[in-house]
Amino acid sequence: MVPSLWLRTNGANAPPPNILFILTDDQRNDTLGCAGHPVIKTPHIDRLAEGGVRFENAFVTTSICAASRASILTGVTERTHGYTFGKPPVPAPLVSASYPALLRAAGYRTGFFGKLGVNLEGGHEALFHEAGIRDRPYLKKQKDGSLRHIDEINLEQALNFIKNCSPGQPFCLSVSFSSAHAEDRDKENHYPNIEATQGMYSEARIDPPRLSDPAIFEALPDFLQHSMNRDRFFWRWDTPEKYDKNMRDYFGLISGVDHMVGRILAQLQKQGLADNTAVIYAGDNGYYMGDRGFAGKWSHFEQSLRVPLILSDPRLPEKRRGEIQDAMALNVDIPATILDLAGVQSPDHYQGRSLFAWTNDKKPKFWRDDFFCEHLMDHKSIPKWEGVRGERYVYARYFEQDPVFEFLHDLRMDPDELTNLAGQPNMEKTLATMRKRCDELRDLYTSAKP
Repeated sequence: MVPSLWLRTNGANAPPPNILFILTDDQRNDTLGCAGHPVIKTPHIDRLAEGGVRFENAFVTTSICAASRASILTGVTERTHGYTFGKPPVPAPLVSASYPALLRAAGYRTGFFGKLGVNLEGGHEALFHEAGIRDRPYLKKQKDGSLRHIDEINLEQALNFIKNCSPGQPFCLSVSFSSAHAEDRDKENHYPNIEATQGMYSEARIDPPRLSDPAIFEALPDFLQHSMNRDRFFWRWDTPEKYDKNMRDYFGLISGVDHMVGRILAQLQKQGLADNTAVIYAGDNGYYMGDRGFAGKWSHFEQSLRVPLILSDPRLPEKRRGEIQDAMALNVDIPATILDLAGVQSPDHYQGRSLFAWTNDKKPKFWRDDFFCEHLMDHKSIPKWEGVRGERYVYARYFEQDPVFEFLHDLRMDPDELTNLAGQPNMEKTLATMRKRCDELRDLYTSAKP
């Protein structure tokens, strides 16, 4: 292994930074003020982007919380770690090489509060000095009979973790909010807001989904028209009234995260820790929000795969702060980046790379121009698929259909992926190239299983 980029850049005598990693649930890339969203207000997250680097081409390799969060912990794809809903726990060799395990071994104080969303062989206890693992339902009954939003509980525990930090010991605090995931158990109040943002968007103008033309949905194959993407559309988005209410509440959940991020940053500042704390902000998967006549995520289109990703570090060169980076970044890059920030070497089996390289004057000589993506959950309403997302072309193969159904999109000519080029005679060579690349990456990651 070569020394981490952080060590090569800052020197062996530089004090290790604290690391704050914030993860949201079901938030796609464009739902931040700093990403240009016309309605959502996220001033605290926007300030992170102003003081750091925002990766506008950030993706997940599997668009579902369980598999994506396992990838974020372990640095490998679903094909390698094998974990999603209904599957055995993440294998112990990958757990012991996860970013919190390696940071704890390196002397970091580690904490995790919120939605873990992953079953780990051996459990999570060896990873974190302090942990509060919880997920929806949002409103939790307290001992006095009152109801409290779980993300407000997560916030309180995160603040207490920071308050109890010792000046001489670096920490890595992971806060994994359940926001902005819908409350699937409640078909009336899908997106319960924290107290600070209730009614925040009551007067906002809510436009219909940009890709709401019925012809977009009608052009899809039958197995997608009858998938969970469509089933849950009727839960949340199928009437103007439901769409209007749920979008306001969904925006309120994201602004609630922003409010809580502001509270955490203020606590770091109060304790004199802000100047040596790097912050990573990311989402675990994208979200359709009614586009294409869909709800949820799960499938191969851009709205499902794209997520927000910000790296903010007070030690960044002044000229790099506020930069919008177009490098292709992945969820599997996050653990390598966290370790690099701490000066800890990433394991050789990690399939992601540190994004810290993009915050310095020298850009990496070699970087990916495509990535493997997939969805392997066993569910009758979520068709399995595998594919490659390149800089120009997107290939997806729904391999359990009979016959196998393929998509090929040209992002340069058709950025909304409205036309399927698979089967067109003039695209046979491109299709064959993308098929071959998909096979290569699938086989590579399959052979890497522990």
